[in-house]
Amino acid sequence: MARPRHRENGEERVTPLELFFDLIFVFALTQVTGLVSAQPTWEGLAQGTLVLAILWWAWAAYAWLTNTINPEEGFVRLAMFGAMGAMFIASLAVPGAFDDDAVLFACAYSLVRIAHLSLYAVAGWGDRDLLGAIARLGVGSVVAATLLFVAAGLDGAAQGIVWAVAVVIDLLGAYIRGGRGWKLSAGHFAERHGLIVIIALGESIVALGAGATGPLTAGVVVAALLGFAVAAALWWAYFDVVSIVAGRKLREATGKAQLTMARDSYSYLHLPMVLGIVLFAVGLKKTLAHVGDPLALIPAISLCGGVALYFVAHILFRLRNVGSLNRHRLVASALLVAFVPAAVELPALATLATVTAICAALIAYEALRFSEARDRVRHAPEPA
Repeated sequence: MARPRHRENGEERVTPLELFFDLIFVFALTQVTGLVSAQPTWEGLAQGTLVLAILWWAWAAYAWLTNTINPEEGFVRLAMFGAMGAMFIASLAVPGAFDDDAVLFACAYSLVRIAHLSLYAVAGWGDRDLLGAIARLGVGSVVAATLLFVAAGLDGAAQGIVWAVAVVIDLLGAYIRGGRGWKLSAGHFAERHGLIVIIALGESIVALGAGATGPLTAGVVVAALLGFAVAAALWWAYFDVVSIVAGRKLREATGKAQLTMARDSYSYLHLPMVLGIVLFAVGLKKTLAHVGDPLALIPAISLCGGVALYFVAHILFRLRNVGSLNRHRLVASALLVAFVPAAVELPALATLATVTAICAALIAYEALRFSEARDRVRHAPEPA
């Protein structure tokens, strides 16, 4: 039978099976990076964004599910393995999701969502509010999955439009009637999303290795170190203070306010964070392959704009949780976007060096300018 989550030593923890599930999502991120890298055009960028969005929403759905029930007990463990298998097939089909493997992707994705809704229904049996929330979410999931089958029979702009409608409908399913009916273990939920950010950053490290396919020249070595420095800056930007403050805010909130904060800050706003990291990985992969040549437009947008999108998501994250605007990250984002025209003219290594300099300057400024506040946040006692 499905059992609710329980606390260990007073705090919820992410289970090994949840981490195993997340490894499938790692492969999905790798496949999306490969999709955009293989087709560095506006069409390829749009397709990669749509595929990532719908796969992210499937992952987010399971983050809510395993936040409610223990995934390692009873038949739930076996059902989770089944869902993971379907997610793996959907990930395998990503490169052909708009082509030969469109039907396979739609079938696998539908199985992922059916398993999710079925498990949630079992977990919520006897809880009218939770079953109502599942039913509302299920409508969007079924419509979205159906539209993916419709899109499989189309091509070109029509296919892209149907895909976009499917993504929007799927994402809006959780917005209907706010957070009514859902259950939440705040500490576990925040930790799970922090781990997925680390997983996404790991994909950028994988892109470093995938891009360095030729001789390890001095330029390639320097580019690899610069790429790692940016990845480290992105990690710092999230985990040094932001994730700590957000996690505490989520724990302090109660009732509907807590549920809507979890939905908005984590389920919705972590999507552009992850997308930004994936786009950065695309640009990084292209840079490592041709360090001395200028980047084409889409790789340049991916490298500079991906990091900018990551910071913009942080700005919105803080605005939603704390109600204040992070102006220095806004300035850094603007500088990164403004640099795109130069990025298509300069050697890729110079572009990566500029992105690294902007990220390093931002982190150094925040660490020095807000050192006292940072120290208070990082060393404040955790709530019981």
